[in-house]
Amino acid sequence: MQQRYWLVVGTFALSLLLYIDRICISAAKADVTRDLQLSDTQFGWILSAFALGYALFQTPGGVMADKYGPRRILSAIVVFWSAFTALTGLATGYITMLIYRFLFGAGEAGAFPAISRAVYSWIPAQERGLVNGINFSGSRIGGAAALIIMPWFIQSFGWRESFFILGGVGVLWALFWWAWFRDTPEEKPHVSDQERALIAANRPAEETAETVPLGVMLKSRNMWIAMAQYLCSNFTFFFTLTWLYPFVQKTYDLSIATAGILAAMPLLGGALGNWVSGLLVDKLYRSGRWTGSRRIPAIIGFLLGAAGLIFGMGADSAVAAIFWLTIAVFGVDMTLSPSWSFCVDIGRKSSGAVSGTMNMAGNLGSFTTALAFPYLQLWTGNNQIFFVVAAALNIFAALLWLKAEPQKPITIAVARA
Repeated sequence: MQQRYWLVVGTFALSLLLYIDRICISAAKADVTRDLQLSDTQFGWILSAFALGYALFQTPGGVMADKYGPRRILSAIVVFWSAFTALTGLATGYITMLIYRFLFGAGEAGAFPAISRAVYSWIPAQERGLVNGINFSGSRIGGAAALIIMPWFIQSFGWRESFFILGGVGVLWALFWWAWFRDTPEEKPHVSDQERALIAANRPAEETAETVPLGVMLKSRNMWIAMAQYLCSNFTFFFTLTWLYPFVQKTYDLSIATAGILAAMPLLGGALGNWVSGLLVDKLYRSGRWTGSRRIPAIIGFLLGAAGLIFGMGADSAVAAIFWLTIAVFGVDMTLSPSWSFCVDIGRKSSGAVSGTMNMAGNLGSFTTALAFPYLQLWTGNNQIFFVVAAALNIFAALLWLKAEPQKPITIAVARA
């Protein structure tokens, strides 16, 4: 197997771990809130603390990956967030849990921007759609596995011990990555001359070797489109990582096992959406439709997301609600491959910083979601208004994609002209 495919195996495994670590807190909600005497709104702030830390450190994480390389940065940040995964198990109350989850989110923030930088260096342009789809499907499969396995794991070993074990797994991945990965194919032994030539021939020429600063990025309409549409996507998706499991368990009076299995279904739908979208992105790109390869899958995805949310509001059973939420998550996850491919298009050697800035905005949407769901329910007495807002955001994002121009990179040279 060619060496760039082993890279995808490693980043797929990291995506699995990212979301297992992230969702464990949701699966442990009942035990955590009981032991630490937390209310639902306090738990919402704990979930949002992660999202805020994750959002604020996206751009710094991407800039560091561009400057120091994904080998060093991924190795370091995985150890960092694994330490705070383990420390979550030592939390003694509301304040310590807020601090640990904020720092855990700050650690995880650089992961996908650094992966994006590795994809730029290692993956030919015509393969990036599927590779991005595979990587993000790993996060959804990891999330689904966590919702199914972690409730049993927590019951068997305890919620605190579960966080200790997950922290140890992260350190093992970091050691593997440091030993195996190199920042470019030229630095990696065992990469054939043919594979190096293929990768180099399908990597866009650079207009500038300078790193694009944040101020220049924010002058680009493409950057604002990427940020706004990703915020809309995350507003829908983050619900599945935070409130979906306790929502279906409480609303439909389900057992822990049944709630875990049903809550995992939308995440598996999201994994499928990533694969379908990745294949579609690459097929359209190879046919010469560069702009369409980014716009078409994203627009289809957002419209499916809106439809699933709207029809799901009237569901009178847990199975029906999960079916429509699965359609919604399949749709919003169709937007990920074109979004991250778009960041590589417009960011190039600064793709870590560009994708990090997009993901920062997206996770401000996540931060909002974790609070919007419990507070809207508290203020209105029902949860339907949350799904109406999410559907409206998806329609808005579909319209934004009509203005996206992947053939216009963000460069200092262009900004100065």
